[in-house]
Amino acid sequence: MKTLLMILTLVVSTTLGTGYLAKAQDSSTKKPAGTTGITFFQGTWSEALAAAKKQKKLIFVDAYAVWCGPCKFMANNVFPDKAVGEYFNKNFINYKFDMEKGEGPEFARKYQVNAYPTLLFINAAGEVSHRQTGASDAAGFLKVGEAALASTK
Repeated sequence: MKTLLMILTLVVSTTLGTGYLAKAQDSSTKKPAGTTGITFFQGTWSEALAAAKKQKKLIFVDAYAVWCGPCKFMANNVFPDKAVGEYFNKNFINYKFDMEKGEGPEFARKYQVNAYPTLLFINAAGEVSHRQTGASDAAGFLKVGEAALASTK
């Protein structure tokens, strides 16, 4: 009986948790009009590279997994921050990449993403200019962005 109860609890929590995790990541990519925070590029990786070249900007990549707690923290608390949005939208092409879906596994192999979140700053040629692994608060994340820009000068 205990085994059956444990299995049932696991199934229910997994089912409910999956919807929550997907919502947590979607919250930063589909913002209602008038909200602040990072605006993520809606296109393919090759289109993001082309935009970076045209605009002469680095690409900030949020390499995440939907089950990752620190990734959810960043999506819910840091990416929506007004100051973070203003800085990152001005200075970077912002891109989210689920490392377990679509082109994500190939991207993870190419850019050696082994932990989540991995925050990459990639130039238009596809080369990493700055990298950080792990979550931070808004102030710390702004410092990561500043360090990324400084590394290109």
